[in-house]
Amino acid sequence: MSGCGKVKAWQVPLRLVTGAFILHSGMEKWDGPDEQAQGVHGMARQTFPFLENIDAPRFLKLLAAGEIALGAALLTPMVPTRLAGAALTGFAGSLMAVYAQTPGLRKEGSVWPTPDGIGVSKDSWLLAIGLALTLSPHQKHVKHLKHAKHLKHAKHVKDHGGHHKHHCRHEQGGHTGHHGHLKQAKQVAEEAKEAKRLAKGVSQDGHSHHHVHRHGPGHARKGCPAHH
Repeated sequence: MSGCGKVKAWQVPLRLVTGAFILHSGMEKWDGPDEQAQGVHGMARQTFPFLENIDAPRFLKLLAAGEIALGAALLTPMVPTRLAGAALTGFAGSLMAVYAQTPGLRKEGSVWPTPDGIGVSKDSWLLAIGLALTLSPHQKHVKHLKHAKHLKHAKHVKDHGGHHKHHCRHEQGGHTGHHGHLKQAKQVAEEAKEAKRLAKGVSQDGHSHHHVHRHGPGHARKGCPAHH
């Protein structure tokens, strides 16, 4: 079954066991005696009144044909799992409706079966299997989810890498700016020191010029007591 690519590994035992059981049941009903036909038809007629228009032997044949077709569909890998599951769900739902509507199969005021209803109540397992097969995700949908997850992961990696690069550039820019501020402060200090030196020189030159202008050049050459 799994070689077709349509049936997954976990679906194989569900389809195999239920398909074989239902196929065998239908083959046994195909040539069932009249007593079996009357009993099955009587139970089904209480739940589905429209079946009164069909005689018991014919109803048993129709039921047997339906079970054979359903069993074969479950056992055939080419039949999509969801389609086979939907058919199984409908069949098992009909059996559970018979179980709920037929007197004597359930305990009074309870969903649990009486000894006579145990065989029919076990068809609830078929209903659960049918729902599981019907609700199983489609293969294309699974691939789409995996692809979307891969794209989301790739986008996350890309965004994380871009954030890391931005963080590194920010740190490098901050480091360069810090050195720039230090260099600028050093330059300002040097300029201030040079201005102070120039101001001191200007002050000394002004004093010498005033002394020469007051006492004359010759006195300046002999020396001034104020400079001693």
